Amino acid sequence: MSRNVLISGASIAGPALAYWLGRHGFRPTVVELAPALRQGGQAVDFRGETHLTVLERMGLVPVLRALQTGGSPMRFVDERGRTLLRLPSEFAGGELEVPRGDLARVLYEHSLPHTEYVFGDSITGLTETSSGVRVDFRHGVSRDFDLVIGADGLHSHVRGLAFGPEEHHVRHLGYYAAAWQLPNDLGVEKGSVGYNVPGRLAAVGADHRDPALAGAFFVFAAPELAYDRHDPEQQKRLIGSAFSGLGWEVPRLLASLHRTPDLYFDSISRADADTWSKGRVCLIGDAACGATLGGMGTGAALVAAYVLAGELARARGDHRAAFLRYESRLRGYARSCQTGGGRAGKFLAPGTAAGIRLRNTLLSRPLFLNAMLRLGEKVSSTLALPDYADDPGHVAR
Repeated sequence: MSRNVLISGASIAGPALAYWLGRHGFRPTVVELAPALRQGGQAVDFRGETHLTVLERMGLVPVLRALQTGGSPMRFVDERGRTLLRLPSEFAGGELEVPRGDLARVLYEHSLPHTEYVFGDSITGLTETSSGVRVDFRHGVSRDFDLVIGADGLHSHVRGLAFGPEEHHVRHLGYYAAAWQLPNDLGVEKGSVGYNVPGRLAAVGADHRDPALAGAFFVFAAPELAYDRHDPEQQKRLIGSAFSGLGWEVPRLLASLHRTPDLYFDSISRADADTWSKGRVCLIGDAACGATLGGMGTGAALVAAYVLAGELARARGDHRAAFLRYESRLRGYARSCQTGGGRAGKFLAPGTAAGIRLRNTLLSRPLFLNAMLRLGEKVSSTLALPDYADDPGHVAR
């Protein structure tokens, strides 16, 4: 059987897949470019029966309940700080919201007993043979694996090596997003407060554990930009230019941007790989069918990890059949979840003053707001999960 599996990416999908593969008796190895687990990041949420069922089967619900943020209420204000719209914590936080860094750590710890982790390295070459894949690494020696899984996000390196250039699979959705940490000198309380002008959002929210810290979150509309993804100083200049001259607390937030050592900056985009597998290489999570924001990507990634590992166990060595069943089960579900990514930028930073007013007016109406909440839960719960525990390939751990 194909038991020796290399996973690229140690964020969310990678460790979740490693956990389930270990449960089924596989020998997963996870390689991660970063020198250690990535900390911080925006809070992520789970909502609906499908997400929570996977967490329950992993035994993670009590662990994550102890780490939950309690949700993130949102407030939009005008230039003078007067409230224009309030959104409840469950709008963005779902039924269970946790810091992304905490979730990554929990998944890593749960997968560790049956997983080899290699940090500070990356895949540079994939050569499929009759019995496996020869994998070249930037720093480590070449190794042979039965299967390779790309769990390395929207800008997946594995996808680029095995399926072709990023521009064939990723579509820019017209916006960019940035986030960074700063001292909470503004005295922001729980949740976030944001200020809009057409095509731009500047927001800041208190850290849910340390009220002395806050997180800034900026979104702006722009055509696809040419910039170095590894040059944060260039990215800071792009953000500064996009928000130059704005009022409210924007100047103070921009001042903190230029001092921060840790900036997240990326386009709001979506990935749509035509096929999720090629030979012995397969994609999972955002690498296959993801969106930067609003696509329920974290919950969908955990669901995909559960299904892919289960289908590999059920197939008893026939990886082609497993990959096909995995994609057949998940593609429609993932695309339904992903559709929210196309609306995220337009919701957070409407392109016109009329669009901002319309958003605020509609979401101030309880009936419309409740309908939006029910829709999100319905989309995330459309997949009936198989139970792989009784399959012949399953090995209890």
